[in-house]
Amino acid sequence: MKYLYAQFQSLKFATKLSLAFLLLVSLGLIYTDYHIRQQFEGKRWAVPAKVYARPLELYVGSPLSSNDLKVELTRLGYQFVPKVVKPGQANISKTKTIIYTRGFKFTDSLEKAQRITIHYSGNQLTKITQSQSEDLSLIRLEPVLIGGIYPLNNEDRELIQLNEAPDAFIQALIAIEDRGFYEHNGISLRGISRAMLANLKAGRFIQGGSTLTQQLIKNFYLTSERTLARKLLEIPMALLLESHYSKADILEAYLNEVYLGQEGARAIHGFGLAAQYYFAQPLSELKLPHLALLAGLVKGPSYYDPRRQPKRAEKRRNLVLKVLYEQDAIDIFQYDSARLAPLGVVQQTSLSKGAYPAYLDLVRRQLRQDYPDEELSSEGLRIFTNLNPIAQNKAETALTKTISSLEKTHGKSIKGLQGGMIVTDPQTGEVIAVIGGRQTRYRGFNRALDTQRPIGSLVKPAVYLTAIEQGYNLVTELDDSPFELDMPNGTTWQPENFDLKSRDYVQLHQALAHSYNLSTARLGMSLGLDNVIDTLKRLGVERPLAPYPSLLLGAQGLSPLEVAKMYQTMASNGFQMPLRAIRRVTDSTGDELSRYPFELEQTIDNNSIHLLQYMLQETTRAGTARSIYDSMPEDINVAGKTGTSDLQRDSWFAGFAGNRLAVVWLGQDNNMPLPITGSSGALRAWTSYMVNETLEPFIAATPEDVEYLWIDQQTGMLSDKGCFGAQQLPFLSGNSPTERSECGIRKKNDAMPAVDRWINRLFE
Repeated sequence: MKYLYAQFQSLKFATKLSLAFLLLVSLGLIYTDYHIRQQFEGKRWAVPAKVYARPLELYVGSPLSSNDLKVELTRLGYQFVPKVVKPGQANISKTKTIIYTRGFKFTDSLEKAQRITIHYSGNQLTKITQSQSEDLSLIRLEPVLIGGIYPLNNEDRELIQLNEAPDAFIQALIAIEDRGFYEHNGISLRGISRAMLANLKAGRFIQGGSTLTQQLIKNFYLTSERTLARKLLEIPMALLLESHYSKADILEAYLNEVYLGQEGARAIHGFGLAAQYYFAQPLSELKLPHLALLAGLVKGPSYYDPRRQPKRAEKRRNLVLKVLYEQDAIDIFQYDSARLAPLGVVQQTSLSKGAYPAYLDLVRRQLRQDYPDEELSSEGLRIFTNLNPIAQNKAETALTKTISSLEKTHGKSIKGLQGGMIVTDPQTGEVIAVIGGRQTRYRGFNRALDTQRPIGSLVKPAVYLTAIEQGYNLVTELDDSPFELDMPNGTTWQPENFDLKSRDYVQLHQALAHSYNLSTARLGMSLGLDNVIDTLKRLGVERPLAPYPSLLLGAQGLSPLEVAKMYQTMASNGFQMPLRAIRRVTDSTGDELSRYPFELEQTIDNNSIHLLQYMLQETTRAGTARSIYDSMPEDINVAGKTGTSDLQRDSWFAGFAGNRLAVVWLGQDNNMPLPITGSSGALRAWTSYMVNETLEPFIAATPEDVEYLWIDQQTGMLSDKGCFGAQQLPFLSGNSPTERSECGIRKKNDAMPAVDRWINRLFE
């Protein structure tokens, strides 16, 4: 009896234990089921913000060469083919280009995919026709995707829908990864058995027998760690996932989740991004061998990396193709041509995404004034910028070639030369190119934004503008003789001209054009340092400036971006405007969240700025920057100023045409002296860039209160057009010379009526 009672108690305990276990399992399954559905139906991924360049607008009369268009299309990943038949293809010749655009949803309209023909003559677009020969007035290409702002885990992905994946790709993926995908309910018993047998033979865990559903569970919910516990957990989770969602839902999630490569810290997830990363094209435009390569990467993105392990990648791709052929998914002709095709993987340096780190740095800084980091890295925002890939490419080429040329010329004395460059549209303040260093794709120190180097003579226009505002005119004589100034700390400040020569007196406009230090320093001290600093602030310099005499010769440091803002005000007739990298921000569906419109505020009188603009043009025609016209056509009017810091540690040039403003800095990070000046260094890079742009001349309309008079260059007296050495100069009304040179008097008399000449002689 006791025995039976004991057996009963044991059975009762076992039953309770079993019920408790079943209850725990049930609760676990309920929780797991809730967790699976909540994450799958909610926001599945932290989607980085996507950053785009400006869209290229094509219209009749727009300046555009076939080479420039090719640069844009290459950045967009277009295929150059003999016959254009589908989106993403183009054919370029000297007189016309045929493009099948991809289309794009802009905030203001939907640009449809269409086949167009562009005709041009020289560097100008003359006609745009559609496939039906219909003339088009304007069309926008889709913008180049230049980068993203990533979450803390550095995962990046380009979300796609299932219908965007080619049928051939879906066939390849299922054929090589999970042939029974459409038959099983989340797990494959045959696959699990096969994997268990392989693991027993190997004596270790080498295979998992996972279905696509299990792979999704592993990537989406679990870890990639190969353990028995994880594998056992995969099975019920896969069954639960399949019980709630369709095969199409699961497959679409898989396409966007799977890990497919690594670029530095950035993890490449999903086939949408992988297609861009490996082939610089959308998944929908890839050919069979490319699709097979992507499908084969799933097994081991690192092991089969086509850039580092091309032979392994080719072998894996061909295996995928063989499986497709054996399943009658492709015919023998397709199989043979695909397996003999090259891998077709683009070099990482040719990818647009990540190609503009210095510009993206500026975008991030401006965005963070309005958006928190979490929103930027997880909400899938779309950032539309002012980056011009064509201008950026030309600026990069100009800067890097100039640096290489200078190093060849000067040898070890200039080894390690660095540079930074900013390019803007002087009419709008849009930043169209940023270069942070000679290694243009380096993501480290951004010299265009963060280097603070003495700007040398780039500060002088502020001194001369202050003088004009205080009543000086362009022929006011300045003392250019040597002087010393005792400083409060007991030292003596003794400036010198660059050529170590001095002049007794020079006219104000000549002193700026030839960048004389002595006359500038004397002028600045007489004007007052506080007044010069006030002018610099009104030109756009926000950094605090110390009122030291050396400020007058550019001893205090600014970044190229700060210099660009200062010269932007000079180029825009005294209107100060923000330098804008961003046009607008939209959410993931394309609805506009914010825009960054054109803004301006007049901080300098347009009469005074007109006189300064004249002097900056004179600098490029006859002053320290006159070498510009050794390369540039005479009819392209430009203005600018060279800058060289103390001991030639920094080489600067800032200048503008009608539609381009650029600032170039060259120097060494260790601040060592250079064998170059602003004229022989930075100016060369600036000119090299500008001569390859389609420029509009800088034309400054003459304000009502400014008059142009002929002046004798030697004496500064009024002269006449026909007199030797006469130069036409602008003057503020009521502030021009009154005395005439001898030739000026004679010419004036010759122009008088005979009676007036007789009366003048009578009273002489």
